[in-house]
Amino acid sequence: MASIVQRSGKFLREVTREMKRVSWPTRKDLARYTIVTVSAVIFVAVFFALVDQGISSLIRLILG
Repeated sequence: MASIVQRSGKFLREVTREMKRVSWPTRKDLARYTIVTVSAVIFVAVFFALVDQGISSLIRLILG
């Protein structure tokens, strides 16, 4: 049975090998993806805030 040190070393070598195969985005792509993600999060947050406000107003109107 391999020791934990040997298994850890093997794991780290495999991780290093796999990380070399990763296709990393360019700086321009990364900036674009970040802008799209932040914009989507803001849009969804505003959308749900408006829906929440509308539902709250409707409930206040019904309950008087």
